[in-house]
Amino acid sequence: MESENKPYNPAEIEKEIYQIWEKSGYFNPDNLKLKKGAKPFCIIMPPPNANEALHLGHALTITIEDILIRFNRMRGKKTLWLPGSDHAGFETQVVFEKKLEKEGKNRFDFDRDTLYKIIWDYVQNNKHMMESQTRALGASCDWSREKFTLDPKIIEIVYATFKKLYDDGLVYRGKRVINWCPKHQTSFSELEVKYEEREDKLWYIKYPIVNIANGTNLDTNNTNPPQPSLKGGSDSPPLGGVREDFEPKYIIVATTRPETMLGDTAVAVNPKDKRYKNLIGQKVKLPLTNREIAIIADSAVEIDFGTGAVKVTPAHDQTDFEIAERHNLEILEVISKNGKMTDIVPEPYRGLKTNEAREKIVADLNAQGLIEKEEPYKHTVGSCYKCGRTIEPLVSEQWFIKIRPLADKAIAAVKKGQTKFVSKKYEKIFMHWMKNIHDWNISRQIVWGIRIPAWYCQECKNITVTDGKTPTKCEKCDSQKLKQEEDVFDTWFSSGQWPFATLIASQPDDFENFYPTTVMETGWDILFFWVARMMMMGIYCTRKVPFKYVYLHGMIRDKDKQKMSKSKDNAINPIGVLEERGADALRMSLVFGAGTDSDLPFSEEKVIAQQRFANKIWNASKFVLSAIDDMDSPLLEKEGLGEILHPEDTDKKFTKEDKWILKELQTATKKITKDIEKFKFHEAAQGAYHFFWHSFCDKTIEDVKIRIANGSKDAEAGKLVLWTVLYNSLKLLHPFMPFVTEAIYQKLPSRPKEMLMIEEWPE
Repeated sequence: MESENKPYNPAEIEKEIYQIWEKSGYFNPDNLKLKKGAKPFCIIMPPPNANEALHLGHALTITIEDILIRFNRMRGKKTLWLPGSDHAGFETQVVFEKKLEKEGKNRFDFDRDTLYKIIWDYVQNNKHMMESQTRALGASCDWSREKFTLDPKIIEIVYATFKKLYDDGLVYRGKRVINWCPKHQTSFSELEVKYEEREDKLWYIKYPIVNIANGTNLDTNNTNPPQPSLKGGSDSPPLGGVREDFEPKYIIVATTRPETMLGDTAVAVNPKDKRYKNLIGQKVKLPLTNREIAIIADSAVEIDFGTGAVKVTPAHDQTDFEIAERHNLEILEVISKNGKMTDIVPEPYRGLKTNEAREKIVADLNAQGLIEKEEPYKHTVGSCYKCGRTIEPLVSEQWFIKIRPLADKAIAAVKKGQTKFVSKKYEKIFMHWMKNIHDWNISRQIVWGIRIPAWYCQECKNITVTDGKTPTKCEKCDSQKLKQEEDVFDTWFSSGQWPFATLIASQPDDFENFYPTTVMETGWDILFFWVARMMMMGIYCTRKVPFKYVYLHGMIRDKDKQKMSKSKDNAINPIGVLEERGADALRMSLVFGAGTDSDLPFSEEKVIAQQRFANKIWNASKFVLSAIDDMDSPLLEKEGLGEILHPEDTDKKFTKEDKWILKELQTATKKITKDIEKFKFHEAAQGAYHFFWHSFCDKTIEDVKIRIANGSKDAEAGKLVLWTVLYNSLKLLHPFMPFVTEAIYQKLPSRPKEMLMIEEWPE
């Protein structure tokens, strides 16, 4: 080995080794020298958001996928790892808007085309940086097939999918209650809303009943004891109902958002609730307004929740909207998209922010004696996952996918085993979510993304949907006055088509050769965002599942098992670690000691430990190569290469220690192979680590050192054992620590292959 005394320098060696790999062309499956009928093995890299540097989660994904790719490449499979990046719609626009804020600007300072162009330039710069970082991690992906979600061919496929969905009646534009962020001025799907428990006040409000028989009043809480009637009436029922007293006549509803009551168009009770049986069909006067609204019966109301009577605000609650549809109720929007009260509310509340309106409404209700009581109440509140502002449920016209038919086919595919989850835990979670799925809002009110290919006729209001081509006239009335939809697709709509879109847009035969892909590996946190949608879109568009296996890794946490974040000051920059400690050390630390279904504890101490291991491999290899320096290459090629050496097949005099380590090598090889096949990367990594350090280095190398120093007769056999174990150990370690193993392999005196990455896996 050249420069024997030169210490292992990962920064210098890793860059040089990657250049050798990339120049060889072996990342491209078309350049591999394979046996006839070689099986394909394909992974489509989850495209990282092209808006910032890679984080530890990306590093983990790249590490696991590269382990699989290198392992299967060495096993003689036609391996394709297709890289790419995601324009990441809303995510990227938020990142860019923060950049503008620092410059004293905002997105409204630019017209649509200008804003799109400057975001494009920003993303391209980040994209190139991210690709460089991916290379630095050792990713052996085929860069000649790299894709971007805004590549023209990808956009064409996305448009074709949308048109197909529309023609099949699975896409519709409708007015529904959606999740709206007042700050970012866009809608969200349910998955993008962050739900947290918090304590607010719950107000019990009296709604005066109009023209109730016998001048009676409903008290569902039984807050006042039964009193003798001046008219000789009976006592009130024990759970509330009709009673006679001197107070106004009312029905009580409870709410945490009094400001929305101005949009009430009914009070609903359960038809089986005996307390309200005589009130169904009556009317109440909506406090603070001059409107009267009906008391209706609907089975969606829970009898045991609150007072059993609920205010119905169709424009600002999904359940209320559904009740309104069933009862043909009016829909009144009292909160605008900027989070302020609209002009249809009484004049004193117009233009107020929702929290300001709440305070004033409660004060006014108290002044009129219409607050029965208030109490603390813990409930779940949705907020924007980016800015933290409370999400406003608003009625808005959006594009939706009728998701149920697509979900049913994905469920069936998993049940049939066409796609298998490595973890049964996540399979159960997947199935539960899919069975309870709702229509998917796919339109976003932002600039950055793929614009929806729909045009509105300004005369007859007809909607024309195309596969991306701009229509010249309305398909219904022939008018040329058409206006394109300004909304863009939810980024998950385009990335949900990633496995088949990337292959179709790549080499001519890639889809036929590599689809369905073999493994989808990603974090469990995007199981619903991405994996579920790839399943649905893939089956719908290709009639095949997009991948055969789903492996979901855990979240990376600090050594105290806390979530990593900049605000907690415990975030670790993987590129900084890589530059200081080396990619091999980072990669090994990410998979070492981490279970399949659990989150991954990470610390710099783990990286330092694996850096020591990389040095151990380097130094042990230097000793072995110096020890065998006087051995003939033909002898090494005859007895030390290829399959693991079997003592009975040679005339060399092997000691019991020699036979032991060769047996250990066989055992370790079988175990590591089986563990990788079963996605037990942590066990495979630990097995390779312990075999090399504790069995080979601590015992065999030390034993043979003494034999060589003493000039023992069995020294030559010992050297051959050193050679055999090192040679095969480099193969076993290569998927985990590719740089240091390749660097050593390039110094071997005899080797059958051009490089370690295309060597044959030991059997």
